[in-house]
Amino acid sequence: MARVLSGIQPTGDIHLGNYLGAVRGWVDDQHAQDAYFCVVDLHALTLPRDPAELRAKTLETTLLLVAAGLDPDVCTLFVQSHVHEHPELSWILESVASMGELRRMTQFKEKAKEGEESARVALFTYPVLQAADILLYDAEQVPVGEDQRQHLELCRDIALRFNHRYGETFVVPDAVLPKVGARIMDLQRPAAKMSKSADSPQGTVLVLDEPAVIERKFKRAVTDAGTDVTFDPVGQPGVANLLQILGAATGRQPAEVAVGYDQYGPLKADTAEAVIELLRPVRERYADLAADPEAVRSTLRQGAQKAEAIAAVTLARARAAIGLLSRS
Repeated sequence: MARVLSGIQPTGDIHLGNYLGAVRGWVDDQHAQDAYFCVVDLHALTLPRDPAELRAKTLETTLLLVAAGLDPDVCTLFVQSHVHEHPELSWILESVASMGELRRMTQFKEKAKEGEESARVALFTYPVLQAADILLYDAEQVPVGEDQRQHLELCRDIALRFNHRYGETFVVPDAVLPKVGARIMDLQRPAAKMSKSADSPQGTVLVLDEPAVIERKFKRAVTDAGTDVTFDPVGQPGVANLLQILGAATGRQPAEVAVGYDQYGPLKADTAEAVIELLRPVRERYADLAADPEAVRSTLRQGAQKAEAIAAVTLARARAAIGLLSRS
């Protein structure tokens, strides 16, 4: 059984793209793999956050993950900052990462558009902390989207370099790309990926949106010139996005879904209905869990203990390899 690790930031609201592209796959992975899932609150500090909102979103994100089907009795679910080994290993890994590597990270370039001088140092070193998140648990597989592929390659490079210099210490992980539904686009801007930080709320379907809201968003979804319903992401990005969503929600391929439609209206209506039914049990379970948040807090405490039992061993191995004196 391979060990798999993935994480999600507690920023913004979890949307349909997160659910179809990541979380639903995690629910499957927990039964087939030795699965570790982390709410990466330290990564959220790379940009300014309201402290009270960050705490609330961390708990809300955990509630949603459990509501979506993550079972703390099957997988290890924890909050990143609850396991102190993460920042400790990150510092050690920074001693083998280079400035040039981090400057090449495209996400840093995009998020520091206002200028590197004003960007937080944490935004620059964020990929190294991400590497620590992965390497601490000897993860063999890491589910990632294309936007995180570069960071995983850096993680692999750091692990290989550390092992070469100081002896075999880390497992070198492989990327696992999500299947259908991995890249859900904005309903109003089908050329842009659906995002928690998007400026077009009508284009983003939230997991906790009420059915009437979901129906309205799909009804107003941007389509394309003409009336043909075919899966053509280049020529018909709006229609292709709807077909991708409907296919992911019903377990079919987008091209297969297109058969039988010759108008956009029915496609929008059916997609909305499928998404509403897909998310209904998640919303209902979330409401039950939110009524007793202390139970989820207890789950996180148990998860942190399970995670730290593994992380502490890896950190001790890395400390010894690089030459740090043991306290014992």
